[in-house]
Amino acid sequence: MFKILLKTNANDVTALILRVVLGLIIFAHGAQKLFGIWGGHGPRWTVEAWGQWWGIPALLTYLVILIESAGAILLVFGFLTRIWTILMGGVMLVAVYLVHFRWGFYMNWYMQPQTGEGFEYHLLVLAILIVLFIKGAGKWSLDGLLFQKFG
Repeated sequence: MFKILLKTNANDVTALILRVVLGLIIFAHGAQKLFGIWGGHGPRWTVEAWGQWWGIPALLTYLVILIESAGAILLVFGFLTRIWTILMGGVMLVAVYLVHFRWGFYMNWYMQPQTGEGFEYHLLVLAILIVLFIKGAGKWSLDGLLFQKFG
């Protein structure tokens, strides 16, 4: 089972590009929640707000923060890529369900008044996650090194 999780084409540059770019983007969102930077409010505010707005328990909110920060960094390094794609996909699906679906497809940045952001970003992230789940981490990944050593 562990071999299946790690298996990847160690020469696949496309998977490398997708995981690094997506990992950095997801990390930026996680850093907002974890460190309160780049317009974020930090973990205490996030836990309180999500509990109040959507009834999400603190433990699950901290799990999202972990997935979007540490998980995103591990995705960049290509460590347990398939596990992180599943977890991040779950975060995206819940975000669409709880928040973004009601606003429609488009991000709505130019709508006046700006009422909310749609789910187009989340669909792109889900598509990338599916590709990474299928292909694996690709070139220059810890998964590839571990597969070569133990696979």
